[in-house]
Amino acid sequence: MTDREQQIIDAIHADPLISQQQLADLIGISRSAVASHITNLTAKGIIEGRGYLIAPEKFCVAIGGANMDILGKPEQSISAGTSNPGTVSNSPGGVARNIAENIARLGDKCYLIAAVGDDNSGKQLIELSRSAGVDTSQMITITGQSTSTYLSIVDAAGEMQLAIADMTIIDQLQPALLKKQLSLLKQAQVIVLDTNISIELMSFLFENLPDTDFFVDTVSVVKSIKIKDFLHSVHSLKPNLLEAQALSGIKVADHSQLPKVANWFHQQGVKRLFISLGKQGLFYSDGRLQQLVSLQASDVQNSNGAGDAMTAALVHCHLAATPALKSCYFALAAANCAIATQATINPELSIANISKLLSNCD
Repeated sequence: MTDREQQIIDAIHADPLISQQQLADLIGISRSAVASHITNLTAKGIIEGRGYLIAPEKFCVAIGGANMDILGKPEQSISAGTSNPGTVSNSPGGVARNIAENIARLGDKCYLIAAVGDDNSGKQLIELSRSAGVDTSQMITITGQSTSTYLSIVDAAGEMQLAIADMTIIDQLQPALLKKQLSLLKQAQVIVLDTNISIELMSFLFENLPDTDFFVDTVSVVKSIKIKDFLHSVHSLKPNLLEAQALSGIKVADHSQLPKVANWFHQQGVKRLFISLGKQGLFYSDGRLQQLVSLQASDVQNSNGAGDAMTAALVHCHLAATPALKSCYFALAAANCAIATQATINPELSIANISKLLSNCD
């Protein structure tokens, strides 16, 4: 939304019966310009019906991990058992937190519900997330606990070789702490979960929010198993191939077997499946349409943030009612944008830059 459009919305909120001429006089632009802005706002779904009714704001909520990321990258190939010259950087991370920031950078409102400690890292996480556009008003600070830390080592090409996650604080994120957020959660168009959260919390959320569209990022092979008993409640699932195999029990020798895996997930109740295949693209299935979509990346600096950007882009497309295949290409372009920087999240991620990437691939 442009600054001028926001001025018009603010004026309409103050006086829903205000005329276009009154809006023009108030803002200091012509009546025809106001009419043009009103038309654009109506097309975007922000204004609906007659009398300038403001459509309820769409928003999503991300629930799961939030931590400080420490990334090490060698200058050349990694030599085991010795020190490797390279660079070490720090940035805010965590799957749910990263997804929330990427969603915010794509222009959608996203609340983050995550647990942090009352240490400097926790305060820094909240502030950095807020400054990136995430609504941190629902984050939970646990007294006396340390904020999660994620240490990863990538090779000179940016591919992850090893990671250690210290995320014990997330065990404190239990149903009792989220009961007061139920009212907010019931109004969300999408709730994004990562499988860092406990089975108890998953059960609580699915039981209390049966009509909500849940997007689930499976995080890792070990943690993905936690969602298995709740697949019937999942609208959209985004595993990688290893996680999809672990959940389904189906080994994939080649891409011709991906529909078999997808059909298993649909039998469990998953409406839409997005299997991330790394450099080979994204396999999409909704039970009717099944297709492998690919988009070549021109620059790889750090592959860690690709999945988070992909999930965020899929949420954005769902909120915008974007067709399935267009959503897949948009998500792949978001992932390519993410890996083009050494940081886990590319600060240049935006709809405009993703559209530019897609146009260059036409």
